[in-house]
Amino acid sequence: MSTYQTEEEQVEAIKKWWKENGKSVVGGIALGLAVVGGGKGWLEYQRIQAENASANFENFSQAALVGNLETAVQRGEALIREYKGSTYALFTALELARLQYQAGDKDKAKARLQWVLDNSSKDAISQLAKIRMARLLLDMKNFDAAAELAANPADDAYLGEFLSIQGDVKLARGDREAARTAFAQALEKGVSNPTLISMKLTELGG
Repeated sequence: MSTYQTEEEQVEAIKKWWKENGKSVVGGIALGLAVVGGGKGWLEYQRIQAENASANFENFSQAALVGNLETAVQRGEALIREYKGSTYALFTALELARLQYQAGDKDKAKARLQWVLDNSSKDAISQLAKIRMARLLLDMKNFDAAAELAANPADDAYLGEFLSIQGDVKLARGDREAARTAFAQALEKGVSNPTLISMKLTELGG
């Protein structure tokens, strides 16, 4: 399954933005609340929380980078518990899903992605989780659920990815003509792995 390779650049772009801007965003919100409520203590608390979450995410990322699954899971779960409402928790759950899928535990990977879908209010992260969940469901042969997630995508930067998933579902169900159409549309809209989609399209005679 190409799920965790094809969207990594998108995930890294979001991570980079948050690393550069996350603290200022949290700080800005906290400052606004402090001005309204006169709470300097709340401002300081938010600043400390943002710094702690960032440090914990860096520690988790290091364990994930070297492939230490046990340590990564321990650090990741602790971060999610402690900073559940943060963007760092969402990134952590996405990364844990990737690690646990690669370790062969599809059910745990699915649970992590579902957590992101249930807890994210950020559209870009929600869309990535939705794409990954749909592809995981495809891998688990749950075609109906994958098709439901990929149906009626928003007309945005991820449209091509959802169309490619629709193509995979139709191909798995034996509808080669519909799959060819979906793959062609996906290429037109733009996908993160055009070479793979082009190969599928060629195999279908497109």
